[in-house]
Amino acid sequence: MINFAFGIIFFLLLASALFDLIAWKLNITALVLLAVVWVVVLYNQLVSMRNRVQEAWSDIEVQLKRRYDLIPNLVETVKGYMQHERETLERVTAQRAAAMQAGSLQEKAQAENMLTETLKSLFAVAEQYPDLKANQNFLELQRELSDTENKLQAARRFYNSVAQEYNTAAQSIPTNIVALLAGFTPSEYFELAEEERAAASQPVRVSFSASRGKENGADSSKEA
Repeated sequence: MINFAFGIIFFLLLASALFDLIAWKLNITALVLLAVVWVVVLYNQLVSMRNRVQEAWSDIEVQLKRRYDLIPNLVETVKGYMQHERETLERVTAQRAAAMQAGSLQEKAQAENMLTETLKSLFAVAEQYPDLKANQNFLELQRELSDTENKLQAARRFYNSVAQEYNTAAQSIPTNIVALLAGFTPSEYFELAEEERAAASQPVRVSFSASRGKENGADSSKEA
C-alpha cells in the first residue's frame, strides 16, 4: 500500500513536470525528497520486520531453555527406578547436550527432533515401571515437558510466519534494492528435513496418550 501511494505521487509529480504545471526545479526537488522519504520508509519497514523475527526467535529460545532445564530433573527422578535403563538415560543427556551446542537453525531443528525422539523413548520405557508412573514428581515433569513441547511448536510456527513475511518483503521490488544496499540478509526457517517432519509433528504428549491407550487396552483384555 505504501509503495503504491508513493508510486502515485511520483507519477503525478512527473506528469506535472511534463505538462509544465510546476516548474522543473521544484519538480526535481520534490522527486528527490520523495525518493529519500520512500527509501527511509522501506528501510524502517525492513528493520521492523527483522526485529519481529528476532523477537519470535527469542520466544523459541525461552521454550528450549525451559526444556533443557527440565530434562536433568527428569533424569534424576527416573534413574532411581530405571537402574537397568542406563543407556536410555545417557542417550537423553547426550541429545540434550547436542541440541544446546547446535549452530545453525537447521542443525538446531535436527538436534531438537532427535531430543524429542529420545524423550519419547524414555517415557515409553517408563511405562514398564508402575512405581515410577505413580511418582508425583515424575508426573509433574511429564506434564511440564508436554506443555513445553506444545508451546515450542506454536513458537516455531509463529517464527516461520514472520520470517517468511520478512523474506518476502526483502526479495520484492523495490524493497529488495534497499535490502541489498543496507545489508539485510534472509532469515532461515526453523524447519526440519522432509523425512523428519512426520515424527517431529507428533509432540511428546501424543506418545504419552498412546502409551496410556495401550495400557487401558491391556487392562480391558485382562478383564475380558
